[in-house]
Amino acid sequence: MKDGSSSDMKVPIPQKLALTIPEAAAYSNIGINKISQMLRKPNCPFVLYVGSKKLVKREAFEQFIKNQLII
Repeated sequence: MKDGSSSDMKVPIPQKLALTIPEAAAYSNIGINKISQMLRKPNCPFVLYVGSKKLVKREAFEQFIKNQLII
């Protein structure tokens, strides 16, 4: 039996709480570099730190995009 690693479990992006930068880029059609730049801004409302790794809080990211005219 496998150890239950992330490669065994495929959770659809709309059901995830947090996304990797490449997942957020694919989901939003915003480039990886632009998302990385947005995550570096002070008080970014959708950044989640897991150790030194940055993740994107999906729902906060969606809300942020909905309220923007220009990114």
